Amino acid sequence: MTQLPLARSITTWLSLAVLGASAYLLWSWHQGEWVRDAAGDLIRARDDWRLWLGGAGLLWSLLGRSLLLPILTRKDEVPTRAERGDGEMIASPTGSRLYVEQHGSQHAPPIIFTHGWGMDSTFWRYARQNLSGRFRLILWDLPGLGKSRAGHGGVSLEAFATDLAALIELAGPKRPVLVGHSIGGMTIQTLLRDRPELESRIAGVVLLNTTYTNPLRTIVLSRFLRAIQRPLLEPGARLTVLLHPLIWLMQWQSYLSGSAHLAHRLGFGRYVTRSQLEHTTLLSVRNPPAVQAKGTLAMFRWDATGAVGRSSLPILVIGGDRDIVTKLEANRSIATAAAAGDLRVVEGVNHMGPMERADLYNQLIGEFTLTVQPAAGGDVRTAPTGLTSIHREPVEQLQRPSSGALRP
Repeated sequence: MTQLPLARSITTWLSLAVLGASAYLLWSWHQGEWVRDAAGDLIRARDDWRLWLGGAGLLWSLLGRSLLLPILTRKDEVPTRAERGDGEMIASPTGSRLYVEQHGSQHAPPIIFTHGWGMDSTFWRYARQNLSGRFRLILWDLPGLGKSRAGHGGVSLEAFATDLAALIELAGPKRPVLVGHSIGGMTIQTLLRDRPELESRIAGVVLLNTTYTNPLRTIVLSRFLRAIQRPLLEPGARLTVLLHPLIWLMQWQSYLSGSAHLAHRLGFGRYVTRSQLEHTTLLSVRNPPAVQAKGTLAMFRWDATGAVGRSSLPILVIGGDRDIVTKLEANRSIATAAAAGDLRVVEGVNHMGPMERADLYNQLIGEFTLTVQPAAGGDVRTAPTGLTSIHREPVEQLQRPSSGALRP
């Protein structure tokens, strides 16, 4: 959401400044200065410190990523990568062309996953590993990101909700569980707000680290960011749309220097690993900056306050106690407003909790799905109760899976 692109913009300009200063030092070293030696002859004198400092800055600008990653993160036990499976393109009523992947048995309970802004469906790599053995997973790229292409509906929450409705039809006769992270959760709430007649086609909803209104209202430093929304953030987003080829090159340079990783580290808590930070940073740089800027502007104009309160669906809300992008109070407000809401708080995680602690998030998603959509063939397992109350306890005590398969 908003705070991470702002941090990324700052680190991108700093990275470019380091590159420019390094180039100037190397140029000034090469030019040198004409002076007379003791014999009175003109010679070119060069300050070697310019060479060393300029060379170090150039190396950092091109290779800093490999040095920063081990400093910012811990080692991986199960690495994640931005790798895809077999997918297909689906036409949406908005005119969008949606890239969709399906994993697991067609007879299993379906779950539709909607990723956060700046990401794509590879964000759910751990979910594929942990859940596809028992569920039918439907993963898709939001329009304009990944392999999906936006249609006449453009980049807006309302268009995304229409696209999501098309995927509900793709799920077939079984009612799917809708899972959304960040803007994915906002998309689901937009669907509940605008298309209440579709509730009968949905088994339940899982909202991960998301909000119910303009993200600037539920973010850390909210008052400051709202104060600069119109004079700075909105013009900056529009300028990004106009200058997107140049901005894209600048972002790739900041990726190489590791500056982009510094910005995205702010979205993680204490469990982040090297591959997780690399994965999310790569996606944010690989996706078009113009599309991401349009999405940011769309979020500024969005509000779905009360949407979950008008829904009778069971709703599981999962948040992180260190989330600076969507404060825990926003998740609590959604769960409290829902007629059948259940709040779970994961300790030590930030906005990227669904990747950072995928083991816990996926376990909760799996248990919730079996509650609202039991597996075919009598494969009904013990699942949590209390969907009509709010639980604010952390989920650290949940059993962590020791292998790729999720255990209830």
